[in-house]
Amino acid sequence: MPSLTEENYLKAIFVLNEEKESKATTNAIADKMETKASSVTDMLKRLKEKELVHYKKYQAVKLTKAGEKVAVSIIRKHRLWEYFLVEKLHFGWDEVHDIAEQLEHIQSPQLTNRLEQFLDFPKMDPHGDPIPDKDGKFPMKLSLTLGEAKVNNHYLVIGVKDHSTPFFNHLKQLKIDLGTEIKVNKISDFDQSMEVNISTDNQFVISHEAAKNLFIKEL
Repeated sequence: MPSLTEENYLKAIFVLNEEKESKATTNAIADKMETKASSVTDMLKRLKEKELVHYKKYQAVKLTKAGEKVAVSIIRKHRLWEYFLVEKLHFGWDEVHDIAEQLEHIQSPQLTNRLEQFLDFPKMDPHGDPIPDKDGKFPMKLSLTLGEAKVNNHYLVIGVKDHSTPFFNHLKQLKIDLGTEIKVNKISDFDQSMEVNISTDNQFVISHEAAKNLFIKEL
């Protein structure tokens, strides 16, 4: 049974390898785990001994089938708990990540399966991230971001890539939430920042950094 810290590393590696712009290198893992590269190296050696990762020095890390099974299980529990906290206990979508980080390590498949059944088998968590089922299968993953949007088109915000508190605070200031409709008026040639409308009287500029962290679908 992996330790809590080992589970966090396996989840971080899985998430990094799922992101289009990233790979699970030692430095990337260190950044995500907010620790030193030397500490990551020590952990990767331990995970390799347990046959949970494929690790070679100076190469990106990949999970073994056993490692991926652990990582997906942690992600499943995390996202189900986030859904529960928002839908049943009425937490804000910006409040649940840290709580779910604690709840995701509960070792009870029976509890997880009953939680999923109680919630009527949700497909997405409150941030728009797909929730894997008990067999580890994900529903369709989100891919289109506001950073890829086109001028004069209308979009609906359906998820976020960045779950950090500063990003959620930024979205609050912009009055952007899940379900917010956005029209792109103009895209800057200089820095790809966007002039957008979220209502007829609310026009502002959103940075490319923020835009690429918002998942959308075209209306």
